[in-house]
Amino acid sequence: MTSSESSRKRTSVAQRERAAIVATLRAVGPDAPTLCEGWTTKDLAAHLVLRERRLDATAGISFKPLASYTAKVQDQIAANTPWETLLDQIASGPPIYSPFKLLDPLVNATEMFVHHEDVRRAQPDWEPRELDAATLSAVSRPLPVLGRIGLTKVPARLALQTPDGHSVLTTGKGPEVVITADPAELLLFTFGRNAVHADFSGDPDVISAVKGAQRGL
Repeated sequence: MTSSESSRKRTSVAQRERAAIVATLRAVGPDAPTLCEGWTTKDLAAHLVLRERRLDATAGISFKPLASYTAKVQDQIAANTPWETLLDQIASGPPIYSPFKLLDPLVNATEMFVHHEDVRRAQPDWEPRELDAATLSAVSRPLPVLGRIGLTKVPARLALQTPDGHSVLTTGKGPEVVITADPAELLLFTFGRNAVHADFSGDPDVISAVKGAQRGL
């Protein structure tokens, strides 16, 4: 085993994706686009910092009545924090007072992976990454649960499957649409991203409605 392989075994998928998104953010700079509508890379970096360091404002990420306060705090972080400081805060991980400190390997693998792809796939000529076994497992494991939560507003009965025919999830009501893709692409679609490599089978109008529907947590 090489020293690089040994080092990878000692780090979690969340830690590796955290390092990867920081490297990508540093490469593209603070003003690059992302797949998060209306957000530059600096806005996205501020979101990650807020999520782990501003516990007074995290509830608004998923609880709409508090969303305006969360947006206000995020804008303040983006406006008042130097770019390199934001990157250092993301890279250093959750502070000791954050509940994410202990839960990092469990809850941040998906968060860091999806937002890393938000940056990568908003840039020209992106291609899917070839994922190692641990990362592939980490993005595959939560798909059945996250799919049932994130796809509730889609106006179709969705069947998600991998190219080898493995059924990941069937959910929803209405005309059937079959989505065939690798697990990482299915995860990103579940979180509302359309910049995915996937095959859609079904009525074209229904497929268009599915792609336009609100998805995600």
